Amino acid sequence: MCGIAGFIARPGKGKSMYAPRILQRLEHRGPDDQGWLRFSGRRVESGREWTEPDREPEVLLLHRRLAILDTSNSGWQPMASADGRYHVIYNGEIYNYKELREELQGLGHRFQTRCDTEVLLAACEQWGTGALTRFIGMFAFALLDTTKRTVLLARDCFGIKPLYYSTADGFLCFGSEIKALLAFGSSHPEANAGRLLSYLRYGMTDFGSQTLLRDIRQVPAAHSMEISLDRPSSPEPRRYWSADAGDELEISFEEATQHVRELFLRNVELHLRSDVPLGAALSGGIDSSAIVMAIRHLDSRADIHAFSFIAEDSTLSEERWIDIVGAEAGAHVHKVRVTAGELADDLTGMMHFHDEPFGSTSAYAQYQVFRAAGAAGIKVMLDGQGADEILGGYMHYQGARLASLVRQGRWSEAAQLVHSFSGANGVGRYKGLAHCADYLLSPSLQSIARRLAGRDPFPAWLDRTWFAKRGVGPEFMHYTLAREVLHDTLSRSVTETLPGLLRYEDRNSMAFSVESRVPFLTAELVSFLGRLPESYLISSTGTSKAVFRAAMRGIVPNVILDRRDKLGFATPEGRWLNALDVWVGGILASDSARQLPFLNIDVARAGWAAVRNGKRPFSFGVWRWINLIRWSEELGVVYS
Repeated sequence: MCGIAGFIARPGKGKSMYAPRILQRLEHRGPDDQGWLRFSGRRVESGREWTEPDREPEVLLLHRRLAILDTSNSGWQPMASADGRYHVIYNGEIYNYKELREELQGLGHRFQTRCDTEVLLAACEQWGTGALTRFIGMFAFALLDTTKRTVLLARDCFGIKPLYYSTADGFLCFGSEIKALLAFGSSHPEANAGRLLSYLRYGMTDFGSQTLLRDIRQVPAAHSMEISLDRPSSPEPRRYWSADAGDELEISFEEATQHVRELFLRNVELHLRSDVPLGAALSGGIDSSAIVMAIRHLDSRADIHAFSFIAEDSTLSEERWIDIVGAEAGAHVHKVRVTAGELADDLTGMMHFHDEPFGSTSAYAQYQVFRAAGAAGIKVMLDGQGADEILGGYMHYQGARLASLVRQGRWSEAAQLVHSFSGANGVGRYKGLAHCADYLLSPSLQSIARRLAGRDPFPAWLDRTWFAKRGVGPEFMHYTLAREVLHDTLSRSVTETLPGLLRYEDRNSMAFSVESRVPFLTAELVSFLGRLPESYLISSTGTSKAVFRAAMRGIVPNVILDRRDKLGFATPEGRWLNALDVWVGGILASDSARQLPFLNIDVARAGWAAVRNGKRPFSFGVWRWINLIRWSEELGVVYS
């Protein structure tokens, strides 16, 4: 797990002078070591301590190392292939590196280290971009081919590890974080109006290749991009894997249950490979509990350290469930409690690590959990991120399942599912039907329906005219023409919703030099789940994650598997912000807030006053205003 950065430039266009500053900005991602490589013509030079070049190189590779596998100096990067043709800087872990190394040895490759970086190099040398689908892991890397005179940028199937890039007149720079690209001076922090609306209305930032900054893009998940040194423009990224799994499998529920169990346990076993202390995040829900209990199932003597956020609000606290799993696993449970004052004190520092706003204060709870893990000496954490998006864990996925049944004319099954929503109470039924409508109504009808329900995509605090002048309108993320609405929705969630959550995971963990691993996210497991009948994911009685719950029987306590509520790292956001009324009011009254041309700040302030006085229910939009204002200040964002 590391931080990477670099550039590809035409002669005289390089910007090596910024290398020391960039290495310093990425230090938190790799405090154990650093390295650099410069390439021009046929000349390669590299080292640890930076030296000024005689002339600007065509390629600059920069690396900060967090040593996890083979912590010796032999894992130093940039790493070269045995013949010196290839050089790589790499952020991530290839968990099946032992199996790949054995296969590659059979093909004649010889290895000098025990680290996965050397395996990645040899695999790319042997199979080219075909190696990308052989990797079980998370990665973002830049591979220099000195013979072909290209640099390959690649990112893992789910975008677990970040990779940003920017282009300008014969210069392409890339890096693990936006702040590294801004340090090159090639990009100005000018806002992307379309992404701005997506964030303010729906809390979404990280999907596709765009970011909240107009001139900075990201290599999308499951894509690679090859850049020619002789034409260092920005080619279109190419997809090498898709979450669209293919035709439905003819398989019984019992057979599917057994296979899911085998795949998941194998995933956890692979993700436990580490040469440094390892722990797990434990929220008390099914996913994180399954990881902790799987560790115990695989190793009866494992010394398990679990880290849990405990909400002050008893209605949000998962402490009861955490204690049950901790006791059953025989784990050392480290409980993290957070106050509103800590949130205010930490926001500036957290913004520095994230580079983009985040959707709610639950990201701060996760930030504190990783802080506790780092303080306890843990360098690797396993986390349940991604399970909801591949197993249908949220309420709106039940709406998608209902939409499938309606679209297929299976009316009796649809009626049974509607009856099951939240125990058949009125609120639950309304929400389930509303979510179903989101998938079935065309965008034009959705626009009318949302206005009638008081869900205008442009509430009074947003300046509709500002966005219209920039060609930006509301996006209706859910609507689909598919018959298998749930599978289509889950597939889109992997590419549209999940990347933002993985960004929070990466930034929060790396802020404390901790590597976070997500064993639910492997191509094999996701593809298999995507080919199961939808009823195996959400049952006729509305039980989410049905096949996974069944697969974990005998491993996870039944009381956890039988839970129908869902909290996760839920925070008392409304209570926190009420306690911070002076702080919130100060941000909303600041000059920075008044300078945002798309935010009707007086309306926003009146809205906050109504929430504070109990005249209006709390809205997550309040946090997004605060977060965006502080982000704009932190990066000096321009809104043209």
